[in-house]
Amino acid sequence: MYLSRLTLDPRHPRVRRDLGNRYEMHRTLARAFAPDETSAPYRFLWRLESSAFDAGSAVLLVQSEMSADWKPLEGDAGYALEILGNKPVDLEQLIQASARYRFRLQANPTVTRNGKRYGLVKEDAQLDWLDRQALKQGFTVLGAIRADCERLQARQPSTRRRITLQSALYEGHLEATDPGRLRQAIMTGLGHGKAWGLGLLSVARST
Repeated sequence: MYLSRLTLDPRHPRVRRDLGNRYEMHRTLARAFAPDETSAPYRFLWRLESSAFDAGSAVLLVQSEMSADWKPLEGDAGYALEILGNKPVDLEQLIQASARYRFRLQANPTVTRNGKRYGLVKEDAQLDWLDRQALKQGFTVLGAIRADCERLQARQPSTRRRITLQSALYEGHLEATDPGRLRQAIMTGLGHGKAWGLGLLSVARST
């Protein structure tokens, strides 16, 4: 697995466009994972760590199974202030049974009723969703807070239809109960909305 950290310049017009529409951000990042112009990109996850509204730059974390080729973004003068690309992470070594980790996750907590999916808004419902995910994905939540909650809006490129997703940012501690399932969850992400920068579960060993 590989991690990349991108610092973008919000003065660049395409950065402003991408920050304003998460579909566009996903399409821009996908250029680093497509073998050629006619092939579909390899799977990757991403998360906006800080936006231009927080500081003078926007920071993205990008995770992928295959290493990224960041040359297309490096060649787009002024788009990125810094690209720290392709830091290798050995999940087999990192994720061990009964080990404890700090985690960060921005996700789309939902519930399905009568075949339709609804975004969860209340904090207790969102934390319950996280506990349900943990049972399925091989970990136990030892403690977590909802650090942020927002509604994300973007236009789908193919239809131009405006779509809204509910997101929640979780931070806390977890314990690995099934290392294999937890590794898979880290690789594939949790929940829906992955093209929107949701679902990336970041973990670091607790000391």
